[in-house]
Amino acid sequence: MKFIEIKGAKTHNLKNIDVKIPRNKLVVITGLSGSGKSSLAFDTLYAEGQRKYVESLSSYARQFLSLMDKPDVEHIEGLSPAISIEQKSTSHNPRSTVGTVTEIYDYLRVLYARAGEAKCPKHNVDLKAQSITQMIDKILALPENKKFMILSPIVRNQKGEHKKLLMELQTKGFIRGRLNKNIHPLDEFPVLNPKQKNNIDIVIDRFKIKPDIKDRLADSLETCLDLSSGIAIIAAMDDNSFQDIILSNKYACPLCDYTIPELEPRNFSFNNPIGACNVCGGLGVEQYFDPVRIIPNDQLSISQGAIKGWDKRNRLYYRILKNLSVYFNFSLDTPWKALSEATKNLILHGTQHDSITFEYANDLGDISLKKHSFEGVLNNFKRRYKDTDSMYVREELSKLISSKVCSACNGSRLKPVADNIYIQDLTLPNLVKNNIRENYNFFSNLKLSGEQKKIAEKLLIEIIDRLNFLVNVGLDYISLARGSDTLSGGEAQRIRLASQIGSGLVGVMYVLDEPSIGLHQRDNQRLLDSLLHLKNLGNTVIIVEHDEDAIRAADHIIDIGPGAGIHGGKVIAQGDLNTILKSSKSLTAKYLNNSIQIQANKVIKSIDKSKVFKLIGATGNNLKDVTLELPVGVLTCITGVSGSGKSTLINETLYKSLHYFLNKGLVNESAPFRDIQGIEFFDKIIAIDQKPIGRTPRSNPATYTGIFTPIRELFASTQDARSKGYKPGRFSFNVKGGRCEFCKGDGLIKVEMHFLSDVYVTCETCGGKRYNEETLSIKYKNKTISDVLNMTVENALSFFDAIPVVKKKLQTLMDVGLSYITLGQSATTLSGGEAQRIKLAKELSKRDTGKTLYILDEPTTGLHFHDINQLLNVLHTLKKKGNTIVVIEHNLDVIKTADWIIDLGPEGGENGGEIIASGTPIEIIENARSYTGKFLKIHLNK
Repeated sequence: MKFIEIKGAKTHNLKNIDVKIPRNKLVVITGLSGSGKSSLAFDTLYAEGQRKYVESLSSYARQFLSLMDKPDVEHIEGLSPAISIEQKSTSHNPRSTVGTVTEIYDYLRVLYARAGEAKCPKHNVDLKAQSITQMIDKILALPENKKFMILSPIVRNQKGEHKKLLMELQTKGFIRGRLNKNIHPLDEFPVLNPKQKNNIDIVIDRFKIKPDIKDRLADSLETCLDLSSGIAIIAAMDDNSFQDIILSNKYACPLCDYTIPELEPRNFSFNNPIGACNVCGGLGVEQYFDPVRIIPNDQLSISQGAIKGWDKRNRLYYRILKNLSVYFNFSLDTPWKALSEATKNLILHGTQHDSITFEYANDLGDISLKKHSFEGVLNNFKRRYKDTDSMYVREELSKLISSKVCSACNGSRLKPVADNIYIQDLTLPNLVKNNIRENYNFFSNLKLSGEQKKIAEKLLIEIIDRLNFLVNVGLDYISLARGSDTLSGGEAQRIRLASQIGSGLVGVMYVLDEPSIGLHQRDNQRLLDSLLHLKNLGNTVIIVEHDEDAIRAADHIIDIGPGAGIHGGKVIAQGDLNTILKSSKSLTAKYLNNSIQIQANKVIKSIDKSKVFKLIGATGNNLKDVTLELPVGVLTCITGVSGSGKSTLINETLYKSLHYFLNKGLVNESAPFRDIQGIEFFDKIIAIDQKPIGRTPRSNPATYTGIFTPIRELFASTQDARSKGYKPGRFSFNVKGGRCEFCKGDGLIKVEMHFLSDVYVTCETCGGKRYNEETLSIKYKNKTISDVLNMTVENALSFFDAIPVVKKKLQTLMDVGLSYITLGQSATTLSGGEAQRIKLAKELSKRDTGKTLYILDEPTTGLHFHDINQLLNVLHTLKKKGNTIVVIEHNLDVIKTADWIIDLGPEGGENGGEIIASGTPIEIIENARSYTGKFLKIHLNK
């Protein structure tokens, strides 16, 4: 069968469409945001593929899985097993890392356990375990007829006379011993100085090297190893120049007592108690009550409330500190900053031995005296946090907690044993901290020999292949130790793509959601090559994509449109690139043909040099002491290849530092920098990122933007609602009363699929309407509250045209290109780009002061060329009001409209972290070091 044939697809806004998708080809589905691309790719094709897979399982397996609803489609023929790779599937488990997700870490654990070389941390000597057979082979390899002896080390570098030990050995039948390299009979052993350190070895056997002494050697070695806990020494009898040979059947240091257990892969697993660090439990960080959070303002005195929760309002704790101040002679009215370090330490950490008299008052005001030590503020918080059953108390105390790198494992997550196992002078904790490119080069050039080579051969093939796939999808700058929860949607998706390429499956239908997100134009071709490789293995690769390079590289293109929401859902054009370009109806074709263009910024706003904000000496992550100079009142694009330091500079340093200064935060959690100048240019900073607006179906655009409150008030003001005494709370699905109690107002029931990802099914009681029948009997303009939540933004705008407060917020959602989403759409179904534009709409609906700094991280995610045009109009409107816009972006259509560009690089990871160019788009084009300039020049010359 050459095609996947879809007949009569009506999922969501699809208009009964028929589509023929060629198998084993790279297929791009494109079109405006909300036109129905995801409805076709994910909610029809992938959903039916997953449903058929579940149906194919045995009846026993199916009892653990709730059967999924069939997509609204008449017929699909030629469907292959389906795998989806989406942006939303990032793990939020703090134990999940890039290494574990890609399974590279599993191979590394086996490699280090089986081929790693253990060393003593003190003496740097190899710790090798050998069998008795291996020991005999080593002894028989010595020169024939030469005299040797087997020694058992019983005292190593210890003080004492050891008389009792020597007598016991003599009674067991041993005749000779060696004291510091000199042989003595045990009955004539020198008297030892008890204050001097000595080495004592017992002579087990003396022999000449001959082929027929194997059995004798086996018995002697067994006796020796039993006596000395696994160590034997082979010494020459008549050659002082001969270096002693140390043999061991354990991983033990011959020079000290350092031993390690027999190595297993689980010794290197931070998800297993055997390998995980005892202090942090394998998380790499430990939480602690942070004095900076507890005492945010050190200018205040204790009586003024310097210590959170220990001021005059809390009479118990304040009285304790008063008694403490009398005993140790300090004043509660002295500013915290002026107190001596000893006094601060006393208050925070307590008194270990001093028994102090404390006064306690009961409810009637009676005073009682008790004598005890003072536990300290930090220990008090720890104890209360551990012992409390109150969620409120725990939540309040958690605000005073910070995280730091684990003091025991230094962030490696593993027990100390892992720090002493090497492969070519590199331990596993150090290896995973290197970036993917460095590790790829290390393993590609790794030369092993003998048994090590035989063990590692197949493991290295798997490791190198998987690292190579990560390099090819543009992720060479990240490390294997990086937590999955710190990855952007695009990075997480490309990691899953690399894992799928590594699995080598054939005959599968892959469905991807914009894999080019977060990727610089320079790395685009590498990603496309990976997708083509997946196709060439014998798979059908279907991608929902807006990127021009991906559209042009596709074997088959499906353009959905013509508009968004109810105006979309039709196949406007399908076929190869030439067929699409000839289509007069396709908006995509018009942008590809350049008959419609996003205009470059021809009128660059002049930069007022007296109004430049400066962030000096930023050194977070890979930043190399950079100084950011940001013109005020203009649109600035932050560009650069993936991993060059854009997010560290803007999100981790600029945003967090200004948030602290402008919003009076408790603690400055920004990445390190030296100085900051020009804070006075801003009175507010707003970061609009791609994080979900909520993690459950309960969260939706209506509640997040604040539209739902006036809508509930509107329903509560109707005649019917007033007659029944219904207040706005009746129309909330978050509280008891008006909601459906079976699904708790979600409209969906979560079904755990055990060995598949969880799915949400429609609640049978309310039919997905969220409310009970009594609430649904109240109508406004003949619509129930549930009907309103199911309206698209476009429909709601005309429905609430007469309600200004609702209309204004809906209009901002329209302005950012979200006309097609429904007001009650579950947050779990929104893409990162949609979530970001909802946040933008929320901020746009607020009154701005003209001194706001807006930070947007790749706002073009999920946007068609036409939608980008619309978004740019919104951003330039904000700029015209005097606000400053900073956009982290790879999209050349946005970059060319900027007033100012700051380009980081030149590469990713350690080879990045510099500002290599800054200026207007024309000035960037002329900079030879800038990759962005190179691609921007090609783009502008089209």
